[in-house]
This record gives sequence, structure tokens and C-alpha cells, in this order.
Amino acid sequence: MSVAETATETAVEPDIATESATATESATATEFAAATEFATETESESDTAPEQASRRRAQFHPLNISSVRHLTDDSIEVTFEVPSAYASAYGYAPGQYIAIRTSVAGEDVRRSYSICQAPVRGELKVAIKRDLGGLFSTWAVDHLAPGMELEVMSPEGRFTSQTDAATFAAATHFVGIAAGSGITPMMALIESTLRASPANQFSLVYSNRTAMDTMFVDELADLKDRYPSRLALYHVLTRERRSSELLSGRLDAAKFREILGTLIRPSDIDEWFICGPFDLVQLCRDTLVDLGVEVSAIRYELFTTGRPDRPTGQSGRPVEPTAGEAVHTISFTLDGTTATVTSPVHSNESILNAALRVRGDVPFACAGGVCGTCRAVVTSGTVDMVENYALEPEELARGYVLTCQAVPTSDAVSVTYDA
Repeated sequence: MSVAETATETAVEPDIATESATATESATATEFAAATEFATETESESDTAPEQASRRRAQFHPLNISSVRHLTDDSIEVTFEVPSAYASAYGYAPGQYIAIRTSVAGEDVRRSYSICQAPVRGELKVAIKRDLGGLFSTWAVDHLAPGMELEVMSPEGRFTSQTDAATFAAATHFVGIAAGSGITPMMALIESTLRASPANQFSLVYSNRTAMDTMFVDELADLKDRYPSRLALYHVLTRERRSSELLSGRLDAAKFREILGTLIRPSDIDEWFICGPFDLVQLCRDTLVDLGVEVSAIRYELFTTGRPDRPTGQSGRPVEPTAGEAVHTISFTLDGTTATVTSPVHSNESILNAALRVRGDVPFACAGGVCGTCRAVVTSGTVDMVENYALEPEELARGYVLTCQAVPTSDAVSVTYDA
């Protein structure tokens, strides 16, 4: 069945009401055993991957593309083959991302993409959607093909479940709220959650412009067939009229509150996952907190800040100090080696930008304060962090900053990437 056909069936049919929390699928003993075995492996990775991500520094390795397939006219799914020699480096928890590095039109580019499948040893899958004016995404959708090799960063990210392993393996109910390509980490979260226990439930609110724009519509339909009583799908279309008025039009605060009042009861939910543009994430977070949901139960991830009035970060722009002018002295430690660079006070240069001028392997991915790859601990001096969409309050309390957004405010500042 074509994507267009499935999109029409899945996104336009009346939505499935949330079913009883006690309902379970009828699976054969063999199927359940396989699911349990998979869940055990996934839980182990889920328990360790975020810790590993914070302990190990992300590194790039060359990976071959084993397959490329179109999800919509403007998006593709790319599968990378992970050699056994790199298997441990590419273990990941559902919800984490990788960064891809290559050269396009003579420009070195890095872009971050969420992994879109539950953990599978030996491969990684990501989805890439063409962005208007996007240098890498346009090139990728038009040119990526099996057999090509790209530099791929080891998985990072904290958009992962914080539910303890015992509860996760018993009975949990998660909710995902996604818009457009924000569906990509949800695919890994949905599959791993439902496989982990026959009592787990997942409800997804997924907003797109039209049915034809809906990524992973076939896969979501397959998951619904596999877990009919435990997966609830609510497709919201902003530019197509649905049979349900509630699921037609823009997902604004009033519509979101109505969804929470009629389709999803916040008091029944263990964790919330929100992925999309800045405005949607902020709206959903604020609404949930206003309704009494604990902040600690809400996970969010931004694909872009969506804030044209604010800086998007720097990634190595040229800065040339002039003799005699006032400078900041920046020292940074990476892999046990310390380097020093000076930055003109008037330039408002980020620590990352300055560091990249003297060492090209300083870790970063988005350079916009979103992913957290460039985080480091300030060991002396002071900085002003322009934006922060990645660090949690406890990380800030321990002295972490996003070096792509951190501008020195003292004469000298030292940071370490090895913390």
C-alpha cells in the first residue's frame, strides 16, 4: 500500500478512543517471549545509555548507508550499518539522537537527527525532512543513497524515559505530543514502551498540515494493528478538515486543553514527551504544568528554537583579535589536554566558536543551544549563557554550560569538556 493511501486511511478515519488500561493484546507465547527478551535488552540500554552519554564524549565514525526510503515527498528514512567494532559506541536509549557530519557545496555541516527505531544492534535509523532553505536536508533528500559513507556521531541526548526499570516493565502510560518531524524520537519510544510490558500504554497526539505530510504513517498503522488496545493515535491536521472538529485545525492552547479533558486524562499519565517547534513545546509544557502535572514528568526536545529574534549559535565564524585590544582568555580541557585561546571582548564570541579556532574536534552538533552536545563545566571565571534548551536545573547547579551559547564575562574563563 502506498504512503498516500495509508495516510488517507490512518489520518482521516475517526480516532480510536482511549481503551481500558487493563486491556492487553492476545500474543502467542513465542511472541511474548521474544518481546520480553527484546525489552530486557532495551531496558538495560535505557538504564545505561543516558549515563554513558554524560560520561563519554561523543565521537564521529564513518558509517555506511545500507538503505534509503521515502516517507513522504519531502522526507526520507536513512539506515546506517554499524560495524561490530563500533557496536558499543552506538548503543542508545529510545529518544536519543545522532549528529551527521559531511561537506556540502564546500561547507562543513553538522546536523542532528533523532533515532527513529527501538534499539537494534548493528544499525541506526534516522529520518530527514527537507527544510525550506536547509542546506543539508535538501542535499540529503535529493542525493543520499545506499553505499554512501557519512561521519556519524555516537548517540547523545536526554529525551529518554526516567521511569525506573521495575515500573517500566510492569505498567506505565506515556503520552507523546509531536508535530511534523518531531515524530522521529517518538517511534523509538512507542515501540520500546509497548514491547517492554503487555500492560504498558502509549497515547500519541500527532499534528501535521495534511495527511500527505504525515511521516511514518504506515509504521504507526502497523503499530496500531500490533497493539490495538494499548496504542491510541490522535492525528491532528491543520490544513485538512477531519471528521472530528477537535482534531481539525491548529493545535493551540484551547484545543490542547480540550484533548486533555476528553481523550487523555493527565492524572493517568506517568511521563510526557513533547517534540516539535519552540512554540508548540512551550505551549504544551505550560498547559500541563498549569493543570498540575509535575515538571519532573515532562520531557521535551526542540528540533529548532523557532525564535527568529534570538541568536541561533555560532559554529566557527572567523574572529581575528587585533594587537592591543581587550580580550577574554579562554582555556578549555578536552581529552585531558588543555588549550588556550583569546577572544576580543567586543566580538561577544562564544566559547565554542573560540575553541574551534584552535581545535577542530571540540564536540558540538546543533550550535543553537538545543542538543547539549557541547556542554562543559566552568571551572573558573564567569560566563553569560544566551540560550539554554538542553540543560536541566541540576546540571546548571553543577556548573554545566552550553559552550555554543556561553560568552565570557570575566577576563579569564576555564571550562572542561571532560567532566
